[in-house]
Amino acid sequence: MERCLSDPPDGGYGWVVVTSAFFIMGLTAAVFKNFGLFFLEIQSHYDVLNSTTSWVTSSTIAVFHLGAPLASALSMRLSQRAVIMIGGLLATSGMIIASLDLSLPWMYLSIGVLQGLGVSFSWIPANSMVSHYFRRWRPIAYAIASSGECVFAMGFSPFFQWLIDSYSWQGALLIIGGLQLNLCVCGALMKPLPAAQTSIQDKPVLEERRTSKKGTFQWSLLQRPELLLYIVFAILAATGFFIPPLFLVPYASSLGMEQYWVASVLSVLALADLLGRLACGWLANLRLVRNLQLLTIVVTALGVVLLLLPIAQSYWSILVFVSLYGFLFGCVVAIHVTTIVDIVGLEGFDSALGLFMLLRSSGGFVGPPAAGWLVDWTHDFSASFYFSGLCLVLSGVFVVLVDRLVKKKKLKLPDSCTESETTDHPILKADCADV
Repeated sequence: MERCLSDPPDGGYGWVVVTSAFFIMGLTAAVFKNFGLFFLEIQSHYDVLNSTTSWVTSSTIAVFHLGAPLASALSMRLSQRAVIMIGGLLATSGMIIASLDLSLPWMYLSIGVLQGLGVSFSWIPANSMVSHYFRRWRPIAYAIASSGECVFAMGFSPFFQWLIDSYSWQGALLIIGGLQLNLCVCGALMKPLPAAQTSIQDKPVLEERRTSKKGTFQWSLLQRPELLLYIVFAILAATGFFIPPLFLVPYASSLGMEQYWVASVLSVLALADLLGRLACGWLANLRLVRNLQLLTIVVTALGVVLLLLPIAQSYWSILVFVSLYGFLFGCVVAIHVTTIVDIVGLEGFDSALGLFMLLRSSGGFVGPPAAGWLVDWTHDFSASFYFSGLCLVLSGVFVVLVDRLVKKKKLKLPDSCTESETTDHPILKADCADV
């Protein structure tokens, strides 16, 4: 009898995995989303330009993405549980070193490298576990898990501002580092899927699948044009993704708003983001439209909203645009990772996610400094939103191309290969691969 990973249980302990992933998203992505509150503090402390300060965030984004293939490979070699716990230790150590206020280069090393790698080692395996535990309910399960980022971000906005006012930005970073140590607890709850027994007649197919795929990072996925185009989308989207959270605080402050009012804007953003993730996850689960079609709509609309955001010049008008931005951002986040399964299947998901995150790092690395340079050049924070919106609208074009390629390939397969219920089945997928 041969052993292989069991089929996704679509429930049971999977909901514990979703809960753990919920907290992991909160202790990683939500912390990063609210790091804009530290932007002006760090800039003022070191007396540097916007573009120079942006490198702290940019280096975190770059290392987060560059560490993705390593996180995926280690997860396949060790386990998701072990990698998440290592990530928790790295993230905590990064925050503690940053709180020592050694110098700006040390900020690049601690927040950029250690925090970025720690977030990558926690975020990537958590997403992988949710995808492996669910098939039918995967979109909504991922939406619930990723909503942890929004729920925590709503509370973190006023909490971080209070920490900065009470203990200085250095003390705030130290306390946040202590909170991130809980990532190790979340990792401990990530129980690997049990092995499943398979019948003897399936052995030849599974034998070939095991020897060629299991425990091996699949670089050959880069030969698939649909994945390459999806990665181009990811690079352009990442260029625009991380700019608004970073520059919303300085933009609102430049209009004369007090810091706690600015923090409330970030809380509204997080709430809208949460609603967007849950709504889009539910809509994707209904399968009324293909995930790639839905992604095209929401990412294009997101870009348009950012292009229009600078016309907001008051608190309430900013809240309107921030709410729209947050909702659409949540919609994109809810489906852009699980859509990878539609492109490469569950078997190639771990490797494809690593490649996806690795190559889109160039966008996340270039985006914030480029926006910072535009702000320094124009002396207007609006330039950052124009740049971000343009990148996101352009990224939607490549999603359309991916959708056409995937649809074209499915038309060439037998009917049994296009059923959603068989997409992740190892035997049927092996048969379809020979068509």
